[in-house]
Amino acid sequence: MIGAAALLALIGPGLMVMLADTDAGSVITAAQSGARFRYALVLPEILLIPVLYLIQEMTVRLGLTTQLGHGALIRRTFGQRWALVSAATLFVACVGALVTEFAGVAGVGTLVGLPRWLSVGGLALALAALVLLGRYRRVEHVGIAVGALEMLFIPAALLAHPHVGAILHDFSHPLHLGNGYATLLAANVGAVIMPWMIFYQQEAVIDKGRRGLSLPSALRSARFDTAIGALITQVIMIAVVVASAATLGMSQSGHSLNSVGEIASALTPFLGHREAVVFFGLGMIGASVVAALVVTLAGAWGVSEVLGWRHSLNDSPARAVGFYSLAVGGTFFGVVLVLAVPNLVNLSVDVEVMNACLLPIVLGFLLALERRSLPSELRMRGVRRGATYAFTLLVIVFGLLTAIVALHNLL
Repeated sequence: MIGAAALLALIGPGLMVMLADTDAGSVITAAQSGARFRYALVLPEILLIPVLYLIQEMTVRLGLTTQLGHGALIRRTFGQRWALVSAATLFVACVGALVTEFAGVAGVGTLVGLPRWLSVGGLALALAALVLLGRYRRVEHVGIAVGALEMLFIPAALLAHPHVGAILHDFSHPLHLGNGYATLLAANVGAVIMPWMIFYQQEAVIDKGRRGLSLPSALRSARFDTAIGALITQVIMIAVVVASAATLGMSQSGHSLNSVGEIASALTPFLGHREAVVFFGLGMIGASVVAALVVTLAGAWGVSEVLGWRHSLNDSPARAVGFYSLAVGGTFFGVVLVLAVPNLVNLSVDVEVMNACLLPIVLGFLLALERRSLPSELRMRGVRRGATYAFTLLVIVFGLLTAIVALHNLL
């Protein structure tokens, strides 16, 4: 049996990437779900827990077994051309995701009277400083600590006084016809896996190291980390749905929420101004900051791996110039986009569409690598393999559906 110390040795990468999964866009999607359909989308959020786990667990096996990041493994398995394709799509997705996270921070800044350039610029400088200081463990500790602010969504849900009878009714009637239900369901499913999550966790388990653990023990520890992270991130999503459902969903069903400011303003009459700003404002800060940090590192790691550059956070900036330049440069490029584009809602929708279109490429590579790069005893078999392939296809289909609907709304 694996001891407690060994079990905890690799905790961190899975928890951090899952906290990042509940990013600014996901929070807005969850709030919209509760406002429009009360508690009906809580059940899908619960059912998405195994989906998250099964897909991200593949990155754990690939990283710990091959000791190669996702980009490097694609290069070794499929060649440089396909590796460059994966790196290009990843970097575009990461810059786009940074725009969404900075937009979330800008929205919180607006609530407290901060200009966009100050809130977004301040976050970019803090991220750049943290990354340049190096050391994976330091970055992980800071990321998880800030991401823990997302837990404030849970007391917000309790303060909203959800009605047990309404919850049970919506659980027994989870499906709705028309009125945008399919669109929101697709948005929730399509947002389960972001392209950068796969690159981040596979490299993070390598950068963190096995600390003398055998491969079987390291795998058990990392799987536990991934499972706990999947559970926590979905509990947070459910809390946002419940808080919105218990307030707006019960009094103004069908209300649309497209930004942080709209969420806080809509909740103020029910929770009070201070509580709405504190719980949703700080929760959004936690969601946006940890996601921005994960996205920054995922993009720099993935591209550096493909190009064969040194790319460990445990290397100094002088020894891994290309890696650190990509991380810092990508961060500030995201800032420029956010400051240059006046309509952040439309910009966030564009990013959502782009991520959905990239999912078939990213998840296709992941499934192919699982079959070709792992020893036979570590590959999926039977029911587990069938379930993982089915869930992965489901995420791709719903992601593309989200992109189609979003494009239709823009035209």
